[in-house]
Amino acid sequence: MAVDRTYTEDDITILEGLDPVRMRPGMYIGSTGPTGLHHLVWEVVDNAVDEAMAGYATRIDMTLLADGGARVIDDGRGIPVGPHRQFPDRSTAEIVLTTLHAGGKFGGEGYKVSGGLHGVGVSVVNALSTRLILEIDRDGHHHVMEFKDGGVPAGDLKVTGPAPHDRTGTTVTFWPDPSVFEEVEFRAQTVTERLQVMAFLNKGLEIRFTDERPGGDKKETFKYNGGIVDYVKHLNASKESLFRKVASFEQSEKGHEVEIAMQWNTGFHESIFSFANGISTTEGGMHEEGFKKALTNVANRYARARNLLKEKDDNLLGEDIREGLTAIVSVRLQDPQFEGQTKAKLGNVPIRSLVERATNEKLAEWLEENPTEANQMVKKSIVAAQARMAARQARDLTRKKSGLEGAGLPGKLIDCSSRDPRECELFIVEGNSAGSSAKDARDPRTQAILPIRGKILNVERARIDKMLKNTEIQALIAAIGAGLADEFDVTKARYHKVIVLADADVDGSHIRTLLLTFFFRQMKPLVEGGFVYVAQPPLYSTLVGKEKVYLKDDQAKDAFMIEHPDHKHDFQRLKGLGEMDFTELKETTIDPTKRSLLQINVEQAALADDVCSVLMGDDVELRRHFIQTNAKDVRFLDI
Repeated sequence: MAVDRTYTEDDITILEGLDPVRMRPGMYIGSTGPTGLHHLVWEVVDNAVDEAMAGYATRIDMTLLADGGARVIDDGRGIPVGPHRQFPDRSTAEIVLTTLHAGGKFGGEGYKVSGGLHGVGVSVVNALSTRLILEIDRDGHHHVMEFKDGGVPAGDLKVTGPAPHDRTGTTVTFWPDPSVFEEVEFRAQTVTERLQVMAFLNKGLEIRFTDERPGGDKKETFKYNGGIVDYVKHLNASKESLFRKVASFEQSEKGHEVEIAMQWNTGFHESIFSFANGISTTEGGMHEEGFKKALTNVANRYARARNLLKEKDDNLLGEDIREGLTAIVSVRLQDPQFEGQTKAKLGNVPIRSLVERATNEKLAEWLEENPTEANQMVKKSIVAAQARMAARQARDLTRKKSGLEGAGLPGKLIDCSSRDPRECELFIVEGNSAGSSAKDARDPRTQAILPIRGKILNVERARIDKMLKNTEIQALIAAIGAGLADEFDVTKARYHKVIVLADADVDGSHIRTLLLTFFFRQMKPLVEGGFVYVAQPPLYSTLVGKEKVYLKDDQAKDAFMIEHPDHKHDFQRLKGLGEMDFTELKETTIDPTKRSLLQINVEQAALADDVCSVLMGDDVELRRHFIQTNAKDVRFLDI
């Protein structure tokens, strides 16, 4: 094998300072998309929250500035400003802002527990900003230092005057670098949701949010004296609680703390949110494992002791007991071991034992002290176990009937001829008449049509055994061909575009919401993979000269009138899809070169799921109120 002589010592590059962050930002913040952009805010806010957890801060102010920057202020101790022993010619504050793995969370006495532990947070924010201003109030003085062009100091840390009102704390103002991020516009809802969670997790901490951007004009204050008990009540507010009380307990041991709150609702989905030192561990970890194991043991012991489970009965499974459960598991510990800088999973084995012991002891006490609520929980779990067994039988039947084992495709499916999923599209349309129009308008090589009858089952309010008996859902499962729930394999999906095509009216919006909820709950990888779309058929048409112009909705119509103030023609409100001429349907909605599709992400699908959780029959006013108060920016759900 020949040796490549062009590879020499000169090809080895040593990145210094903050250069590694600039070169590979994804390693430090996950991505350069919206998630990574908002991660900058989390890093700074988490530092402020660490001061609160240490007992030194009581208030945090977070502001989105009119010029695109962000500012976080806390009333903690303030970053140390004196020279550092290892670098006596530089201030400690400068070291923290310009050196990776420099921080107060590596075993010193500054923090017993904290969310930050790698010492890269605020320095990464500095590296990925065009400008950052650090202000520190400490020892009676107001200190200021500015950085530019990805973390380069614009001067030394300077005292500019006395600390106002003798306050202490840190202020970080930064402007994300547009050359790094795909976009540099923060989303207010994303920020406020995170800030609210931080307030829930830190009982009594006040967090204020202000949006000063044009059109923003928003102020919110979050403070919860009930802590995670208030958090559980908040999460269950749109659901029907099984009982009013919230079970809660806490325990500490050898510097570690665990705090748990839980309440069951009448729904069928579990919602367990776990946190470690205030950081959301979205992939769970040892603390969540310990909680689940102990919960299963405690519930079964109680059920047998009260003779709610007979000797011949099998034990309840964890999934039975967790049906309809909303729980918060929050732990604080020294030296947390996270997987990666984004801290999605907690790996500390000892915390599993602490959470397990605390749940075994404290939850057992709560059940004994609240027998009415305990009995309701156990009875719901028993019904869930019965439904699980029925669902297994229904799933087996569905496999045979719907082709999950290769027996065939649903008869109502008008399939395409191509067998390459990457170019195939499945349009889900309401009714046979709309299906007929769509069939004539489609490209038969790559576009398939699946008509469904009316509004499918609201899967948010139905157990899986009932869901699997629904004819329309069986057809959806069979047509997509990738399975269901835990067995869903997105690599087997027969179409890489699954398009919900419904009328541009209230009923159409309801159908879209129900379908998105089904995909979110039972085929989530399909949503995560970007395979789910919503078609946006026009609601109006009008003539401009001899050319017909189509307008998507009332907002588009209003915008058209502003742009064409002298427009003389009337606006025609288009009929339902089934009553549209197939050429009109093709031109406006199905032809890939002319149509408008909205790709659905997990956040939008979760919103649809939230809407379905509050749907009570066909209460249009309730749905409209919910959406107007929770999701004004999601137009496709505006019913």
